[in-house]
Amino acid sequence: MRNTIEFLLNNERNLHLYIMNQLLLIFIGGGLGSLTRFSLSKFIQENIDKSFPFGTLGVNVVASVILGIFVGMVEEKTLANPNYKALIATGFCGGFSTFSTFSNDTLQLIQSNRIFEALVNILLNVTLCILATFGGMMLGKG
Repeated sequence: MRNTIEFLLNNERNLHLYIMNQLLLIFIGGGLGSLTRFSLSKFIQENIDKSFPFGTLGVNVVASVILGIFVGMVEEKTLANPNYKALIATGFCGGFSTFSTFSNDTLQLIQSNRIFEALVNILLNVTLCILATFGGMMLGKG
């Protein structure tokens, strides 16, 4: 890894190509993650109780599992290529997870005076996503 960094720093053209490649992978992963988020969230929300933001919760848990699997595989050196981090962790999971939607859903519940449901939403999202990330890491480590 150190030789790669030294090579890139000593060769400006290679550094620019490396950065452009990383940006392209993040762009592709983010687009795919966003499309997947939209589709899965809509599917979950339409097939489960529409009065609670289960679509956002489901997407956040799935994104946490995917990121956990990725982190576990990186820790076990199953995935060592930095391109996978750009494509999967930063791009796909960044486009797929929905913290801003989670925040808006919670705010909508609060503004509708559904305080208990807002607290349940916060508790479920945070707890399940942490557990999902941990479970994914264990899966990724084999």
